[in-house]
Amino acid sequence: MYLSKGIVAAFFFVVFLRGGPLAHGQLTPTFYDQTCPNVSSIIRNVIATELASDARIGASLIRLHFHDCFVNGCDASLLLDNSDTIASEKDARGNINSARGFEVVDRMKALLESACPATVSCADILAIAAEESVVLAGGPNWTVPLGRRDSTTASQDAANSFLPAPFLTLAQLRESFTNVSLNNNSDLVALSGAHTFGRAKCSTFDFRLYNFNGSGAPDPSLDPNFLAALQQLCPQGGDGNVTTNLDLTTPDVFDSSYYSNLQANRGLLQTDQELFSTVGADDIIALVNTFSANQTAFFESFVESMIRMGNLSPLTGTEGEIRLNCSVVNANLAGPDSSLVSSI
Repeated sequence: MYLSKGIVAAFFFVVFLRGGPLAHGQLTPTFYDQTCPNVSSIIRNVIATELASDARIGASLIRLHFHDCFVNGCDASLLLDNSDTIASEKDARGNINSARGFEVVDRMKALLESACPATVSCADILAIAAEESVVLAGGPNWTVPLGRRDSTTASQDAANSFLPAPFLTLAQLRESFTNVSLNNNSDLVALSGAHTFGRAKCSTFDFRLYNFNGSGAPDPSLDPNFLAALQQLCPQGGDGNVTTNLDLTTPDVFDSSYYSNLQANRGLLQTDQELFSTVGADDIIALVNTFSANQTAFFESFVESMIRMGNLSPLTGTEGEIRLNCSVVNANLAGPDSSLVSSI
């Protein structure tokens, strides 16, 4: 099921940010129409090529967009490497040995620098890559508002504070969404649906299998057959880097099966199952039931929430910069690229 770009375009054709349109600029889906008209197709082709050898790359790329936007807004700060002045967000608890796909983003950036030098921001690359990844997995499409610029700094401390951990309760999840100005019901449930594809390591959920909340017993919300399968995959004291599908039904397809899994007590992460198994969370449970029964409703809500998340505190106008290399601020570049820095 695909959503027409025309259907959703009215929702955000021009998105005004921060203090208003006159104060800080705007995002618009036509931002690169004249300066880099092939930006989306270049990004799509890289993802399609990568999918041939890495079925999980789409989920990994959308996760980069999530983890970027949750930390001081959608400014590609996540992509910056360590330097004398930057403690990389890549080393934050929620990213280290977990976030992946950086080298794919680098390939996108290199191709875009060849086609449209010093034009497309790394923040916009993440936003477009998220949408293209969903479409290539069979999910909805949407017209991505563009015009973000890249930060010149990062905050590992903020990443440690704001990225939701896989062991949060529903109350804590709600708070984490409220903290970044997202809805703690509709955005929370819709964006969690991105776990309809991708993988997770045993280390992110094995506490549910043996000693949930220090009880010495498994998480009682786990379906017994699912529990037995996970215990076989992730034995106590085993390799925490072993991965398994977030969605055991259609692991590489973007659909509503994630919510059906929750109804069957087969959510892999605690933060997944909390959406359906938390006593008294009637508004959240109702959304899970709606999205399980009506995939179109899920797709429409997901698109709205992705656009809302993508609009979190972007840098626009003359703020920030257009990085020439996504992992390095322009001031630290050396070599042939450095000659372009003064112009962007």
